[in-house]
Amino acid sequence: MSTSSTVDRAFRAALYDTGDAALDTGASLLAADPAADAEVARRGEEFVAAAWQRGWQPADVVRIVRRELDDVHVRLAAALIRAQARRDPAPRGPRWTAQLDELGAADPAPRGDRFPYATAVLELYRLLLRLPALEPLDETAAPDPRDRRPESRMLGRIRALLAKAEATGFPEEAEALSAKAQELMARHSVDEALLAARGASAETPGACRIGVEPPYEQAKAVLLDAVAGANHCRAVWNEPFGFSTVVGFASDLEAVELLYTSLLVQATTAMTRAEAAQRAGGRKRTKTFRQSFLASYAHRVGARLAAVAETPVSDDLLPVLASRAVAVTERTDRLFPKTTTTRLRGVTDAAGWEEGARAADDAQVRARPHLP
Repeated sequence: MSTSSTVDRAFRAALYDTGDAALDTGASLLAADPAADAEVARRGEEFVAAAWQRGWQPADVVRIVRRELDDVHVRLAAALIRAQARRDPAPRGPRWTAQLDELGAADPAPRGDRFPYATAVLELYRLLLRLPALEPLDETAAPDPRDRRPESRMLGRIRALLAKAEATGFPEEAEALSAKAQELMARHSVDEALLAARGASAETPGACRIGVEPPYEQAKAVLLDAVAGANHCRAVWNEPFGFSTVVGFASDLEAVELLYTSLLVQATTAMTRAEAAQRAGGRKRTKTFRQSFLASYAHRVGARLAAVAETPVSDDLLPVLASRAVAVTERTDRLFPKTTTTRLRGVTDAAGWEEGARAADDAQVRARPHLP
């Protein structure tokens, strides 16, 4: 019997049936035929390539595998993605490349016992086959070099400042560091807009997906939406798959990722500290406290960021920002012609709400400076 025939029989038995018995049958066939391993891997790369055609990207696949399966499946998926990338004929953009780099080069999984290994492979392939189509982000090639400005040292300074703000144990130092980062972030965004307006740039809004990880995903998605809006972007949350798609110009997308990550770190640190104080006072409703804390934090930070977004600008800059806002809205509407709103659930702890609001007031969110 050929290796292809073995793989066909195993796949027919296991991949199109959700039962454990079918999975065991397929795994037994693969485990008994080591010569089929190369063909199994080749088919896996085809499943990965098909996921790209349905709009998925490397980080999206790893995220859903981590949510639905186990660590061994994550390692298998990462190995398949790396292998497929070596055969991918289409050039990809910088975000795609960065996602591949984040996969690392760890060994996918031990194969000492072939049956568990084959079972894990088939479980992963089942998931890959069932991935639905996502909105295509169209990152199929690197931008035109004429539209690319080198990643400025300013972005490196912003990252370094936020990292120090998150790591320090001194609130005053964190405030100073984060405030300076916000100044640089605002200046960088405006500089990019003015350069695009004065030059012959053909830059259009892009999009990226940012993971919104459990627990308390709703509150985190609200926080990300607020950060996106304050940075001239739009965010659309996909709850089943655990991410938000953020639409905006490249420099603003970077600002959203940096600020959201920093605020989430600050919120988690503040929540842990406030929860410890509450528990020391005899409270034990940890889950409801955290849910309410993060919901309040997201709400209050959103209000502060909305105020920041209303900072007046000079008359000559208004048309530039208005044109970019229209472009972002149009791109969002093309990607998501139908969206729905979601109300926060499970916000019932008054103490958690109050502590979250207090932490949001203390968070390092500084209004954008008046623009020239």
